[in-house]
Amino acid sequence: MKVFFIVFSFAFFHAGIHAQDPQALMKQIQLRLEKINDYEADASLKTEISFLKVPDAVVKIYYKKPDKIKIKNQNGISLVPKETVSISLYSLVNSPYQALDAGTDIIQGVPVRIIKLLPSDENGALVLATLYIDTKRLLVLKAKTTTRESGTNEVALFYGKFLATGLPDKIVFSFNTQDFKLPKGVTFDYDDGSVKKKAPDSVQNQRGKIEITYLNYSVNKGLPDSIFK
Repeated sequence: MKVFFIVFSFAFFHAGIHAQDPQALMKQIQLRLEKINDYEADASLKTEISFLKVPDAVVKIYYKKPDKIKIKNQNGISLVPKETVSISLYSLVNSPYQALDAGTDIIQGVPVRIIKLLPSDENGALVLATLYIDTKRLLVLKAKTTTRESGTNEVALFYGKFLATGLPDKIVFSFNTQDFKLPKGVTFDYDDGSVKKKAPDSVQNQRGKIEITYLNYSVNKGLPDSIFK
């Protein structure tokens, strides 16, 4: 009887997490993201790129829906690849797509539903997006996006003290360093201590990581578009 109860409970859990139609679930996620029109935030930024020595920084982050994002480092330039911030969750779920059920998983110790989004625009920059959704709290805990230009990028989102707003405490981006380019006129020390003008050829299959920890948010204050120019 005990074994039957365990098996029944396991089956019930999976039936429950699969119960909702993928399109309906995405509509709920869209409605939650809709509540954030813009925000300004202070954050700490940590960059891990194997062939560069990039100091940690405190940055100001500006966001305005659907997809305006700017990261400003008061003490210098923050090396954040455009691909890691160019596709916001809001713009992603508000674009035409087909939502497909891709099963379940456990992320950060939380049961999640996996939804794959196939863009309707076959010629667009985005090829595929995979979202790992905490259906109980309606939160995206992880997202993978594949674009034509930069391959597959991954972002993990961690929630805590800002949970009431649906905004993350920390975001960790993982990206391919193959196409990474330094901004014009910018040089950094490489791991061997020397300063060079281009990255070694060996970075072709390496991954970089950007970790952003939010210190505070100021939400829906009406940011002007001029901030993002």
